[in-house]
Amino acid sequence: MAAETPMKPDQITEALRAAVNANFENQVGFLSRMVQFRSLRGEETPQQDWLAQQFADRGYKVDTFSLADVDLQSHPKAAPLDGIDAAGSKQVVATYDSEGKGRSLILQGHIDVVPEGPADLWSDQPYSGAVRDGWMFGRGALDMKAGVSAMIFALDAIRSAGYAPDARVHLQTVTEEESTGNGALATLIRGYRADACLIPEPTGHTLTRAQVGTIWFRLRVRGTPVHVAYSETGTSAILSAMHLIRAFQDYTKTLNAKAVRDPWFSQVKNPIKFNVGIIKGGDWASSTAAWCELDCRLGLLTDETPQQAMRGIEQCLAAAQAADSFLSENPAELIWSGFQADPAVCEPGGVAEAVLTDAHQAAFQAPLDVRLSTAVNDTRYYCVDYGIPALCYGPYGTGPHAFDEKVDLESLRKTTLSIALFVAKWCGVSKL
Repeated sequence: MAAETPMKPDQITEALRAAVNANFENQVGFLSRMVQFRSLRGEETPQQDWLAQQFADRGYKVDTFSLADVDLQSHPKAAPLDGIDAAGSKQVVATYDSEGKGRSLILQGHIDVVPEGPADLWSDQPYSGAVRDGWMFGRGALDMKAGVSAMIFALDAIRSAGYAPDARVHLQTVTEEESTGNGALATLIRGYRADACLIPEPTGHTLTRAQVGTIWFRLRVRGTPVHVAYSETGTSAILSAMHLIRAFQDYTKTLNAKAVRDPWFSQVKNPIKFNVGIIKGGDWASSTAAWCELDCRLGLLTDETPQQAMRGIEQCLAAAQAADSFLSENPAELIWSGFQADPAVCEPGGVAEAVLTDAHQAAFQAPLDVRLSTAVNDTRYYCVDYGIPALCYGPYGTGPHAFDEKVDLESLRKTTLSIALFVAKWCGVSKL
């Protein structure tokens, strides 16, 4: 059990509120600097090195390691790295270790971001970290560098208020969340455990009750190139790829028809999403396309495993190819290219959830709402694979993966307080 706090709960709340407010200008500057790192997949090291130094400056014990430093690929839940240099993908774990008897905690956030797209379609430069009218703009400002700043400054607030957690706390910044989840998994393989985990993804200060799973796959389609004047004598890989896309769109409709039986997503319209996120193909405008590659994503419901979903993808592809005279003789190559993510449920009634509910009420003066997510987050490893209660809860904003991504700074302030209160209530605190 957590150690007794030396002040009454309402006094702790007001002390932490004052500390969050006093530090908030620094937090906004910290977040803006984070956004200015263009931490795309494979390019996260400068961001992680900077964070490691920030943690060291705060007196934490810092462990920086790469995906190559753990036995990742032997783990049954590891996803394909698909050409990413494991040695260049750094994870950072900063540990505050207490001799107290409180409950231990992991606070984790990812610092990898998705590509920004054409910069001229943004109102500001994509990595400006600009602040305007109570919002911060930039790729990653919302998803999820704001949450990372909240977990760091939540602990700063506890210290500024004259306290320290009465338990061990790990602050973890990871990569690969947007593509495989291997960064979070690597911390677990490294041996980091706790009595609970909180991941401050941008949930609009709601708790994610359930999330779908996700599979990434690539289709390499071939064609027979001929001059367009004789196109009837050849085949176009691009047109064949379009045939496969239509087949997967129909398959997704079938999956969503079954979703009405899912215990969590039955009331969500079309919870299974199919997406062609990247398409490449062809060499010449006057030649039928000799090749085409599609990078795709498909979700899965809470009663299905990634392996079952992958078999379904294989069966859909086989049926579509059998119905096409060229593809039946020249099948596309199927490559598993990233996510093989389990769905996950944060079961109601947990002790960690009760503590977060109280912390949220104190910070927002409103009850904690829940959400269902048709995307994935890293809590799945903790609750599904390692039996660690895991909560996904963070600030409000708009435009994740979109132009003009932005986070509401007042929401960030209150979320930081809520996390600070959660740490204080979960771990207990002692006077410095």
